[in-house]
Amino acid sequence: MTDVIWTEGLTKRFGDLVAVDNLNLSVKEGECYAYIGRNGSGKSTTARVLLGFLRPTKGKTRVLGGVGSNPNIRARIGYLPGELNLPKVMTGADAFAYYGSLFVGVKRSELIKLVKRFELDPSRRVHEMSTGNQRKVGIVLAFMHCPELLILDEPTSGLDPIFQAEFRDLLAERKEEGTSIFLTSHIMAEVARVADRVGLLAERGRLVKELTMEQLRNQATDAIRFTFTQAPNLEAFEGVPGVTNIVARDLDVSVSIDGPVGPLLTRAGELGAVDVYTMGKDLDTVFTEIYAEENN
Repeated sequence: MTDVIWTEGLTKRFGDLVAVDNLNLSVKEGECYAYIGRNGSGKSTTARVLLGFLRPTKGKTRVLGGVGSNPNIRARIGYLPGELNLPKVMTGADAFAYYGSLFVGVKRSELIKLVKRFELDPSRRVHEMSTGNQRKVGIVLAFMHCPELLILDEPTSGLDPIFQAEFRDLLAERKEEGTSIFLTSHIMAEVARVADRVGLLAERGRLVKELTMEQLRNQATDAIRFTFTQAPNLEAFEGVPGVTNIVARDLDVSVSIDGPVGPLLTRAGELGAVDVYTMGKDLDTVFTEIYAEENN
C-alpha cells in the first residue's frame, strides 16, 4: 500500500528547543492516522513541516509522493490549521472563492452542502465570527475540494458538542470514500471513531508508541463480567490467553484480561454465558496511563 506521508529522521529545532525529534513515520493510502500528544508536544510543528511551511532541521519527508511545498501537491491536500489567520476584511464567501480558485475539483454543490451542514453565514467577516464559526470556515476550506489527503490540526477545537459530532460524521464519510487522514489531537474521543492507528507523541517531539485502535481498545478493557444460568467450571478460563484474574459471585463471573478479548468471549460462549458486560477504562484514561509509562 502506498505511503501518503513518510518521514525519516525528521527533526525540527527552534534554537535549543527540540520540537520534533528524529521522527520516523508512515501513513498509508486510505488510512486515518491519529497523532496524539499534549499541548506543546510538537503536533502542529510536524504538520507545518509536512506542508513545507517550516523547513526541517534535518531528516526527510515525502507527502503524496512529493513535497508539501509543491503547489501541485498542496492542491491535493485539505489542511485545517490550529489557528485560522485570514485577512480581517475577508468574509467566509471571500475565503471560499479565493482558496477555491487554487484547488482543482471544487464543486459549488459541495461547498453549499458543507456551509449548510455547519450552519454558517458566509456573508460575515471571518474575524467577526465566534471561535466556533471560524473553525467551521476552516473545515469548509479543508474539505470543499474533496482532497486525497486531509491534514487536520486539532480540528474540533472551539466547536460545540453538536458540531463536534457533525464533524466526526463528516470525517467518517470521507474516510469511507477513501480519503487519507492525518489528524493531530489531544482528545481521544475525537479519534476513536475513525482512526486506524494512533501515534503517541511525548514531550520534546518524540514518537514513543504506535498502536492500532484495536490494541488501544484492548488496553481499555479492565474486565468482562459474564452471567451464567448455572455455575461454570472456573478452571476452564485459566487456559485462555491474557486472563489474569477470575472472580465468581453466584452466577456472575468477572474475568480480568490483558490482551485480545476474542478467545475469552469464545470460551464463555462454550460454557453457556447468557449475558456479558464490559468493565473498562475510557480511552482518555488509557492514553494518560500509556503516556505516564513512556515518560518514566
